[in-house]
This record gives sequence, structure tokens and C-alpha cells, in this order.
Amino acid sequence: MRRCALLVVPLVVFTSQRAHASDPDPWFGSDKALHFGVSAGLAGGIYAVSATQFDSRTPPLLIGAGATLAIGAGKEFADMAGLGDPSWKDFAWDAIGTVVGLGVAYSVDLLVRGVSDRHPAMGAPQSSVHGLSVSF
Repeated sequence: MRRCALLVVPLVVFTSQRAHASDPDPWFGSDKALHFGVSAGLAGGIYAVSATQFDSRTPPLLIGAGATLAIGAGKEFADMAGLGDPSWKDFAWDAIGTVVGLGVAYSVDLLVRGVSDRHPAMGAPQSSVHGLSVSF
């Protein structure tokens, strides 16, 4: 429960911050909370879907991170093309949200599937062939 509060409190603080007239793109604006939340949700969801296809946890982490950061970068490139206001601060919050979303999804995966030779915490699954340990 304390960990959940540690994630919620920063979001409340971020969304309650007001932009100063001298700073048109504050680090803790409501749009930053949206970038964080959407990226966390995307990364966690992509990890969850891709984890059903792999025994190893490394590919879902890489797929979740790559896809989520590509979506965030695409959004910022679209903003640079005139569809919005581009911001490196927005992309930074995309990256932070990606890390948090993957961390939550990975933790849930560890709780649900556990750690075994077939589902190692990290790395390739181990298989035994005639008493020999073989790594894939």
C-alpha cells in the first residue's frame, strides 16, 4: 500500500502545480502527468501482451520500452511538424512513465508466473538435455 501511495502522491503534486507566466512549459504541468500516465499504461499493457508470447522476460521488456518510446517520439515529431507544441520535457515524462509502467508490469509478472528455469527473472530460459544444461 505504501508503494502505491509513492506513485500516486507525485501525480497529485504534478497536476496541482500551476504554470508560471515566465515558464510556458513547466516540468510539473498537467500535460506532463498525462504523458507519464499514458506511457506507463502503454508500457505495462504492451509488456503484458508480449509476455504471453515469450518464456523469457527480456523480450517483453525490450518490446514494451521500444514501442512506448517510439510512440512518444512519434507524438513529439508530429508536434514538431506543426500539430502541437513539441517539448523535450514531455518526452522525458514519456520515458519516466515507460520505466514505471514496465517496473509495475514486470513485478506483477514475477508474482503471477514466479521464477523458475522456464521463466527466469532475466535472461534466457534454461533447458536440460540428457543432464546437460542448455541455454536458449
